[in-house]
Parts: sequence; structure tokens; C-alpha cells
Amino acid sequence: MKIDSHQHFWNYHPIKDAWISDAMKVIQQDFMPADLLPLLQKNDIDGCIAVQADQSETETRFLLQLAQDNDFIMGVVGWVDFRSNDIEERLQYFSQFEKLKGFRHIVQGESEDDFLLRADFCNGIAQLEKYNFTYDLLILPKHLSVATEFVKRFPKQNFVIDHLAKPNFKEANFTNWENGIRELATYKNVFCKLSGMVTEADWENWKAEDFNYCLDVLVGNFGIERLMFGSDWPVSLLAASYEQSSAIVKNYFSKFSEEEQHKIWGGNAIKFYNL
Repeated sequence: MKIDSHQHFWNYHPIKDAWISDAMKVIQQDFMPADLLPLLQKNDIDGCIAVQADQSETETRFLLQLAQDNDFIMGVVGWVDFRSNDIEERLQYFSQFEKLKGFRHIVQGESEDDFLLRADFCNGIAQLEKYNFTYDLLILPKHLSVATEFVKRFPKQNFVIDHLAKPNFKEANFTNWENGIRELATYKNVFCKLSGMVTEADWENWKAEDFNYCLDVLVGNFGIERLMFGSDWPVSLLAASYEQSSAIVKNYFSKFSEEEQHKIWGGNAIKFYNL
């Protein structure tokens, strides 16, 4: 079974979705399951994980409703306020939803580089294991050392890095990113999504080989067992079609064994998100 481990849905609203700037006009519109399903079918992908794009419980419920109405949405990564005093109560509430697999916070947007280490945030993360929820790490290269300290505190919690932690493809400056990835990958409870690459490159002038070095680093440090394909659709439309962005992963792993490709394209996502 093939799984797209990372994509989004939204009813576009210019205030709620203010992060979608005028430079991103191509995604200043609604993107719903009926828009994605034909793309999945065309690319022989059986299901997907819908990931939050807005930091509200309303967003979590919105995605859960879409998942309930569409069988191909096999899991949801929602949002909850980990810093709240009633975090365990909220997690207990959300544990009733079978398709809710985990949570994410948009750490890359926080002003504090060490946000992940806040005592109140860590208190919330500490509650996840009890309910078998995962956590998606949305971070930048500058956060990698902090993320390593963060995951060290939660050895039984499953984490996955979104978008390779956004290496600097535009300048091909990977030294700090590579050092951080190498350290973070030593923790076996940390996985990584092969997603979001084209949006970190030059949207108009990227080439598939631009991503090979970083993919080499990831395979060398995470191995095949902890990597998974994700499209980051529709954000990926800023730079590529669904076919183009998925072809980067398809072509890179074409020389790997059938069993290894199966893990990248679905096996690891099924295991991580308990699909």
C-alpha cells in the first residue's frame, strides 16, 4: 500500500491563512479531498495523512470530519495547545477519534529558537505516549540542536521530522543541517519525511539532482527504515505539480530494492502512524 504521509486541506481565508502571501497566489484558494483524490489515483497512491495548517482545535475537528467522510484519508495530524493546563483532558477527548494519529505545532514560526524546550510545552509532549499519539517536528536547520535535546527527553515518544527540517537548497549550504541531522538521527524514535523539498528550492529553477546530496545524507543516517514519502500538497504546487514532486523520490529510490521502495512509499508511514 502506498501512502502520502504529508498533505493539507483548507478552505482558504485571507486572515486565517495569512501565511499564504501574495507571492503564493497559486495556493490562495480552497483545496479539498475532491481535488486530491484524482492526483493520488493517477500516481497509484492508496491513501494519505492530512496534516494541520492552522493552530486551532477547530482545524483538528475539520480534518477529522474530512477523514470520516473520505476513506482515503487514513490519518490526521492535528493541533492542540500543549502549553495549556488542561492538556491531558484535551488529549483524552481526542483519543476517541481512531483516525487522529498525532499532533504538530508550527515551531518554525515561533520567535524563541528554543521553544521546544519550554517547560509548559514539554509537559504537554510528555502526555502523548499515554495515548499512543505521534508528534511531527516542523523545524528549520537552526532548531536541530534544540530538537536533539528535546527528543532526548522523550525516549519512548515517536517523532517525525517534516520536510527534512528544511535544508537550504537555494544556496546549497548544508553543513549545519547535515551536522544536526546526523546527531538527531542517532535517536531511533525519530523518523523523517521526504517532503517539502521543492518549496525550499528555487521555485522556478530547481532540478531533481539538487536534492540528491540531502537524500544521500538522510539514507546514510536514518537508513531505509525511518524515511517516508510525503507530497506536502498543495504547498508543493508553488514549485511543482504533484507528479513532479513525487518523481524526485521515485527516481532517487528507483535503484533500491522493491522491499526498500515499499518501505519508503508506505510501509514506514503505516508503521509510524499505526494505520
